[in-house]
Amino acid sequence: MGISFWQIAIVVVLVVLLFGRGKISSLMGDVAKGIKSFKKGMSSDEGSKIDSPENKDEDSNSQNK
Repeated sequence: MGISFWQIAIVVVLVVLLFGRGKISSLMGDVAKGIKSFKKGMSSDEGSKIDSPENKDEDSNSQNK
């Protein structure tokens, strides 16, 4: 009792009729932009761990001595 091809086809047709092709393509573009910005944020998060405030404090203390 799984999902058949016809059930998937009916759902796809209903989604296209409700939203239209233009709206779906713009929605997918927005999703792609969100994924890219999320990945960029995650990579910059890892970079900020290297330059954490604790490391900067240690550096400034050593320079002050």
